[in-house]
Amino acid sequence: MSINHLSKETETRLIDFFTNSINPKDMAKTIRQVNYILSLQVMKDFENLPEKNSIECNFYCLNRLAEALDPYLDVE
Repeated sequence: MSINHLSKETETRLIDFFTNSINPKDMAKTIRQVNYILSLQVMKDFENLPEKNSIECNFYCLNRLAEALDPYLDVE
């Protein structure tokens, strides 16, 4: 998996969007729900999918985004 680092301008725009335009907890909840539904559907439709690693990576990345918005799984 390759990691692309964002420019400072992109980071600033994303921070502005997520802090001023939407509620981060609601967005994280929506991302988790969509991620779950899409993953289930793909697994049902393509049980023997050759590119399973790509789906796992996408699932992981969307969960990381949701965690960045609202650290739900980071329980102390």
